[in-house]
Amino acid sequence: MRFLFSAKAGVALAALTLVTPAFANEIESARSFDIAVSGSISQYCAMGTIADMDFGNLERRGLSRQTPVAFSCNMPFTMTINGESGALTHTTMPGGQGPFGGKLPYSLSIELPVRHPARQVLTKSFSSQQLQAGGVISSNGGIATDGMILGVELGLPSGEAGLLAGEYSEVITITVSPI
Repeated sequence: MRFLFSAKAGVALAALTLVTPAFANEIESARSFDIAVSGSISQYCAMGTIADMDFGNLERRGLSRQTPVAFSCNMPFTMTINGESGALTHTTMPGGQGPFGGKLPYSLSIELPVRHPARQVLTKSFSSQQLQAGGVISSNGGIATDGMILGVELGLPSGEAGLLAGEYSEVITITVSPI
Protein backbone atom coordinates (compact mmCIF):
# COMPACT_ATOMS: atom_id res chain seq x y z
CA MET A 1 0.00 0.00 0.00
CA ARG A 2 2.83 2.30 0.66
CA PHE A 3 3.96 2.06 -2.88
CA LEU A 4 0.58 3.20 -4.30
CA PHE A 5 0.43 6.10 -1.89
CA SER A 6 3.90 7.23 -2.87
CA ALA A 7 3.07 6.87 -6.55
CA LYS A 8 -0.07 9.04 -6.20
CA ALA A 9 1.81 11.69 -4.24
CA GLY A 10 4.59 11.65 -6.82
CA VAL A 11 2.14 12.07 -9.73
CA ALA A 12 0.43 15.03 -8.00
CA LEU A 13 3.78 16.66 -7.28
CA ALA A 14 4.91 16.13 -10.89
CA ALA A 15 1.65 17.66 -12.22
CA LEU A 16 2.13 20.80 -10.11
CA THR A 17 5.74 21.12 -11.21
CA LEU A 18 4.77 20.89 -14.89
CA VAL A 19 1.96 23.48 -14.67
CA THR A 20 3.86 26.24 -12.87
CA PRO A 21 6.83 26.64 -15.26
CA ALA A 22 4.60 26.55 -18.35
CA PHE A 23 2.48 29.43 -16.97
CA ALA A 24 5.54 31.45 -16.06
CA ASN A 25 7.08 30.93 -19.50
CA GLU A 26 3.92 32.25 -21.18
CA ILE A 27 4.08 35.49 -19.17
CA GLU A 28 7.82 35.91 -19.71
CA SER A 29 7.58 35.44 -23.46
CA ALA A 30 4.55 37.76 -23.97
CA ARG A 31 5.46 40.92 -25.90
CA SER A 32 2.14 42.73 -25.33
CA PHE A 33 -1.28 42.28 -23.85
CA ASP A 34 -4.54 44.26 -23.77
CA ILE A 35 -6.45 45.39 -20.71
CA ALA A 36 -9.98 46.75 -21.12
CA VAL A 37 -10.61 49.79 -18.94
CA SER A 38 -13.93 51.66 -18.94
CA GLY A 39 -16.08 54.10 -17.00
CA SER A 40 -18.55 56.91 -17.53
CA ILE A 41 -19.46 60.43 -16.39
CA SER A 42 -23.11 61.51 -16.33
CA GLN A 43 -24.13 64.55 -18.35
CA TYR A 44 -25.15 67.59 -16.32
CA CYS A 45 -25.94 71.24 -16.67
CA ALA A 46 -26.55 73.37 -13.59
CA MET A 47 -27.67 76.97 -13.38
CA GLY A 48 -27.79 79.14 -10.28
CA THR A 49 -30.79 81.17 -9.31
CA ILE A 50 -31.32 84.52 -10.94
CA ALA A 51 -32.69 87.30 -8.77
CA ASP A 52 -35.63 89.31 -10.06
CA MET A 53 -34.54 92.55 -11.73
CA ASP A 54 -36.50 95.49 -10.35
CA PHE A 55 -35.92 98.63 -12.39
CA GLY A 56 -37.99 100.83 -10.10
CA ASN A 57 -39.37 103.97 -11.76
CA LEU A 58 -39.62 103.23 -15.49
CA GLU A 59 -39.90 106.93 -16.41
CA ARG A 60 -36.12 107.21 -16.26
CA ARG A 61 -34.43 106.55 -19.61
CA GLY A 62 -31.48 104.25 -20.27
CA LEU A 63 -32.08 101.83 -17.41
CA SER A 64 -30.02 98.65 -17.48
CA ARG A 65 -28.91 95.88 -15.13
CA GLN A 66 -26.30 93.13 -15.30
CA THR A 67 -26.17 90.07 -13.11
CA PRO A 68 -23.69 87.19 -12.86
CA VAL A 69 -25.26 83.75 -12.96
CA ALA A 70 -23.61 80.51 -11.84
CA PHE A 71 -23.65 78.12 -14.79
CA SER A 72 -21.79 74.89 -15.51
CA CYS A 73 -22.33 72.30 -18.22
CA ASN A 74 -19.99 69.33 -18.84
CA MET A 75 -21.12 68.78 -22.43
CA PRO A 76 -21.80 70.93 -25.51
CA PHE A 77 -25.21 72.60 -25.30
CA THR A 78 -27.75 74.95 -26.81
CA MET A 79 -29.38 77.62 -24.67
CA THR A 80 -32.85 78.87 -25.65
CA ILE A 81 -34.16 82.09 -24.10
CA ASN A 82 -37.85 82.94 -24.26
CA GLY A 83 -39.64 86.15 -23.26
CA GLU A 84 -43.29 85.55 -22.41
CA SER A 85 -44.71 88.90 -23.63
CA GLY A 86 -41.93 90.30 -25.77
CA ALA A 87 -41.75 93.44 -23.56
CA LEU A 88 -42.22 94.60 -19.99
CA THR A 89 -45.99 94.65 -20.07
CA HIS A 90 -48.59 96.48 -17.95
CA THR A 91 -50.12 93.84 -15.67
CA THR A 92 -53.77 94.85 -16.22
CA MET A 93 -53.76 96.85 -19.49
CA PRO A 94 -51.07 95.41 -21.77
CA GLY A 95 -52.38 97.39 -24.75
CA GLY A 96 -52.15 100.66 -22.86
CA GLN A 97 -54.91 103.24 -22.74
CA GLY A 98 -55.38 106.31 -24.90
CA PRO A 99 -52.01 107.82 -25.80
CA PHE A 100 -50.27 105.89 -22.99
CA GLY A 101 -48.57 102.63 -23.93
CA GLY A 102 -48.66 99.39 -21.99
CA LYS A 103 -45.40 97.87 -23.24
CA LEU A 104 -41.75 98.70 -22.74
CA PRO A 105 -39.37 96.80 -25.05
CA TYR A 106 -35.98 95.65 -23.79
CA SER A 107 -32.88 93.86 -24.99
CA LEU A 108 -31.17 90.95 -23.26
CA SER A 109 -27.47 90.28 -23.66
CA ILE A 110 -25.56 87.20 -22.62
CA GLU A 111 -21.83 86.80 -22.05
CA LEU A 112 -20.95 83.10 -21.86
CA PRO A 113 -17.39 81.80 -21.36
CA VAL A 114 -16.90 78.33 -22.92
CA ARG A 115 -13.93 76.00 -23.29
CA HIS A 116 -12.95 73.78 -26.23
CA PRO A 117 -10.29 73.33 -24.63
CA ALA A 118 -9.10 76.96 -24.94
CA ARG A 119 -11.33 79.56 -23.27
CA GLN A 120 -13.53 81.66 -25.52
CA VAL A 121 -16.31 84.12 -24.61
CA LEU A 122 -19.54 83.96 -26.61
CA THR A 123 -21.69 87.09 -26.62
CA LYS A 124 -25.13 87.55 -28.07
CA SER A 125 -27.90 90.11 -27.74
CA PHE A 126 -31.62 89.68 -28.40
CA SER A 127 -34.48 92.17 -28.62
CA SER A 128 -37.53 91.41 -26.51
CA GLN A 129 -39.48 90.72 -29.73
CA GLN A 130 -36.87 88.12 -30.76
CA LEU A 131 -37.16 86.48 -27.34
CA GLN A 132 -40.89 86.07 -27.77
CA ALA A 133 -40.08 83.72 -30.66
CA GLY A 134 -37.09 82.26 -28.78
CA GLY A 135 -33.46 83.35 -28.96
CA VAL A 136 -30.83 80.62 -29.30
CA ILE A 137 -27.15 80.58 -28.41
CA SER A 138 -24.96 77.52 -29.00
CA SER A 139 -21.78 76.59 -27.15
CA ASN A 140 -20.32 75.59 -30.56
CA GLY A 141 -19.01 72.31 -29.15
CA GLY A 142 -17.65 73.89 -25.96
CA ILE A 143 -18.49 73.34 -22.31
CA ALA A 144 -19.21 75.95 -19.63
CA THR A 145 -17.50 76.13 -16.24
CA ASP A 146 -17.19 79.85 -15.47
CA GLY A 147 -20.80 81.05 -15.19
CA MET A 148 -22.34 83.71 -17.39
CA ILE A 149 -23.46 87.33 -17.26
CA LEU A 150 -26.98 88.38 -18.21
CA GLY A 151 -27.76 92.00 -19.02
CA VAL A 152 -31.12 93.69 -19.56
CA GLU A 153 -31.42 97.15 -21.09
CA LEU A 154 -34.79 98.89 -21.30
CA GLY A 155 -35.89 100.53 -24.54
CA LEU A 156 -38.31 103.35 -25.33
CA PRO A 157 -42.02 103.24 -24.39
CA SER A 158 -44.57 102.17 -26.99
CA GLY A 159 -47.12 104.98 -26.37
CA GLU A 160 -46.88 108.48 -27.87
CA ALA A 161 -47.35 110.01 -24.39
CA GLY A 162 -45.15 107.47 -22.57
CA LEU A 163 -46.27 104.58 -20.39
CA LEU A 164 -49.55 104.05 -18.58
CA ALA A 165 -49.19 104.24 -14.80
CA GLY A 166 -49.06 100.87 -13.06
CA GLU A 167 -46.97 97.74 -12.62
CA TYR A 168 -45.02 96.17 -15.49
CA SER A 169 -43.51 92.71 -15.69
CA GLU A 170 -42.04 90.08 -18.00
CA VAL A 171 -41.07 86.45 -17.49
CA ILE A 172 -37.87 85.23 -19.19
CA THR A 173 -37.27 81.48 -19.35
CA ILE A 174 -33.83 79.98 -20.06
CA THR A 175 -33.68 76.34 -21.21
CA VAL A 176 -30.45 74.39 -21.70
CA SER A 177 -30.35 71.30 -23.94
CA PRO A 178 -27.42 68.99 -24.79
CA ILE A 179 -26.23 69.03 -28.39
